[in-house]
Amino acid sequence: MTPDELGSLLTTRLGEGSAASVAYDVVTVDVPTDAWVTALETARDVAGCTYFDWLSAVDELQDGFSVVCHLWSIEQRHHVQLRTRVPRDRPVVRTATGVFKGADWHERETHEMFGVIFDGHPNLVPLLLPDGFEGRPLRKDFVLASRVARPWPGAKEPGESDDGSAPSRRKTLPPGVPDAAWREAVPEPGSWGPEPAPQADGA
Repeated sequence: MTPDELGSLLTTRLGEGSAASVAYDVVTVDVPTDAWVTALETARDVAGCTYFDWLSAVDELQDGFSVVCHLWSIEQRHHVQLRTRVPRDRPVVRTATGVFKGADWHERETHEMFGVIFDGHPNLVPLLLPDGFEGRPLRKDFVLASRVARPWPGAKEPGESDDGSAPSRRKTLPPGVPDAAWREAVPEPGSWGPEPAPQADGA
């Protein structure tokens, strides 16, 4: 079965609202959010994609988040990538753990990093970040504080330097760099207070 034939088979089974595309021999099938679990079951049972590879998300900014799952057929040796879109103000989709148990940790990581909620997940608790961490680090609006605390090494853009020569034509800040108002509110390194006085030996 060719990738095009596989895509046609899956969209026929999934019906209205699904669409398939092929790139580099990988079939990508977009489905509505309410058909997410059905799509996973169809890829497993109809296309023979019994190997769960990975699941994650992509921040599409105002368009919400794309939840993506990559599956593989060991016997037929073809790839299927399932994708659905959830809105930014309510990023909720059904959990894949009822179809593939291996999705458990992947959904925990995606929830932690993007804030996507997997409804029905048995244990949607933090996986990687330290206790008390605030924010979703893989969202594009997450501020990279390290770029504020100290100057970014090297040229900001190709041909740009700190002496003001050859200014960049780029008018927007790179991802993760907050605007000037945000930076002005952050104390300069070393200004958080006096360093503690050194203690004598044996103190």
